[in-house]
Amino acid sequence: MLGPVDVYVLLKVATTHGKEGWLQSGLAHEIGVSPSVVNRALKEGEDLKLYHPSRKRINARTLQEALVHGARYFLAPKKGGEVRGVPTAWAAPPLLGEIFSASVLPYVWPDPEGEVRGLSVEPLHPSAPKAARRDPAFYELLALVDTLRLGGVRERALAEKALRDRMGMREGD
Repeated sequence: MLGPVDVYVLLKVATTHGKEGWLQSGLAHEIGVSPSVVNRALKEGEDLKLYHPSRKRINARTLQEALVHGARYFLAPKKGGEVRGVPTAWAAPPLLGEIFSASVLPYVWPDPEGEVRGLSVEPLHPSAPKAARRDPAFYELLALVDTLRLGGVRERALAEKALRDRMGMREGD
């Protein structure tokens, strides 16, 4: 079954856009997990037809479909109290500024280096804040998945379109 760590790894693979030459060990280092975690996640992705090992690419349509229709359930968010952290969901790029809420604090991943106070939400992996600081494209995908996990109809529709754009899919794909 697809879990948070699997999605975390597959989203990072999505940022490679099929570039040749990336290694599992390098990917693991970039996102703060062990190479064995990357290997297991890619095997799970392959079993679920979300990853093409020979091409080192994700199946963007299938992954996007799984996330849009299932993230709320198989990646159910764990929320907490007010903390300092890294903004996520619609409080982060690419949806930052698209959705306004005057009375609600933004969602954040707890992080001592974070600069925003908000409502805590557990990221897909504990190393997400650090990895997001290193890779803006990865950060955007993680924030969009959090929007799918946490958002209402309007937020989820915006996230679906942005996710499709970032995964290189056309309207109707």
